[in-house]
Amino acid sequence: MSMGKNYFEILKERGFLKQCTDEEAVTGLLQAGPVSAYIGFDPTARSLHAGTLVPIMALVHLERAGHTPIAVVGGGTGLIGDPSGKTEQRQLLSREDLRLNFDAIRAQLGKFLDFAGGKSLAVDNAEWIEPLNYVAFLRDIGRHFSVNKMLSYEAYKQRMEKGLSFVEFNYQLLQAYDFLQLYQRHGCRLQMGGDDQWGNIVAGTDLIRRVEGGQAHGLTFPLLATATGEKMGKTAKGAVWLDADMMSPYDYFQYWLNVDDRDVSRFLGLFTVLPMEEVRSLSALQGAKVRAAKQALAFEATRLCHGEDAARKARDGALAAFSGEGCLDDMPTTTCDRGEFESGVRVNELFVRVGLVSSKGQAAKLFAGGGAFVGERRIKDHNEMVTLADFLEGEAMLKAGKKQRHRLILRG
Repeated sequence: MSMGKNYFEILKERGFLKQCTDEEAVTGLLQAGPVSAYIGFDPTARSLHAGTLVPIMALVHLERAGHTPIAVVGGGTGLIGDPSGKTEQRQLLSREDLRLNFDAIRAQLGKFLDFAGGKSLAVDNAEWIEPLNYVAFLRDIGRHFSVNKMLSYEAYKQRMEKGLSFVEFNYQLLQAYDFLQLYQRHGCRLQMGGDDQWGNIVAGTDLIRRVEGGQAHGLTFPLLATATGEKMGKTAKGAVWLDADMMSPYDYFQYWLNVDDRDVSRFLGLFTVLPMEEVRSLSALQGAKVRAAKQALAFEATRLCHGEDAARKARDGALAAFSGEGCLDDMPTTTCDRGEFESGVRVNELFVRVGLVSSKGQAAKLFAGGGAFVGERRIKDHNEMVTLADFLEGEAMLKAGKKQRHRLILRG
């Protein structure tokens, strides 16, 4: 086990800690030897997104500190849907879709955690939830829960006005049952999660005490918003996915490179494994030098998610697109048929096609604001055409605002 700082101290220092059931007891537990701790991930999509990176990175630091992370991908609880932080009931997924999502998310988490080497575990809670006998579950587990206490938790209180289905109401029992099962099967004594999970986590520690007479603990992370008040991991084009097929490593790199200056220090602590001495040094940079801190953040975040080679290519592509240095082959590029530009392609259709904007309406706003260029030609109207005259030696650069570039290459 690592002889460095206590894992609890690492969480506090890097900005992960929001609430804890007993700070002194958790510190002592982590100091005594290797500990198994778990976080649950909801398989409602085939990819996780940047909003889930705080719990992922908490597990990364747990593994690096010599403990055993358990990533529970909820194939069982996913059949119900977690009401925490949701204003409306989620659409229920089929078992087949949940299995596909589970496999994809497990592979994704495997880029951050060492499942192959046994340093971390990936578990599907369908293993113990699907075989449950409902009456036996109510007798053995349900009797330990107070409806009044459950309704006092914020996650349920927020939903009472719009309606909370009985299926969702069972979610807390099942998540607490997860903790009990992991305690019994793997000796897991610590659950972590976003702060909207506090009620569910405490319910689990209480269930372990009532059923096993054991002591378990929980802690939560702050629910992040950016300095501008936006939800973490959201952009104008949608979610910042961790799947390279849903968001390219280049665009992922660009997301981190373009974060608000006020977020850089906090994000370096949360989303990289750089030593805190280096984080503090980068965070102290001012003015134009903040760009160097953002580049470090973007490179490290992309390296963790997509690997060293992808991070280098994304960095080189950004350098080529914005400074004229580096390799243009590493930036987003689309190869087009020469013939379609002989008569011309409408510029709004082209910007949508290559992904610089999500819709023609968004393109119209961009053009009206004067933020779009084809090469050095400013686009003023969505009806303008892009023709062969816009290409120099078979290439053209599309620009959307100060931060987005896309390269076109003619074929034929």
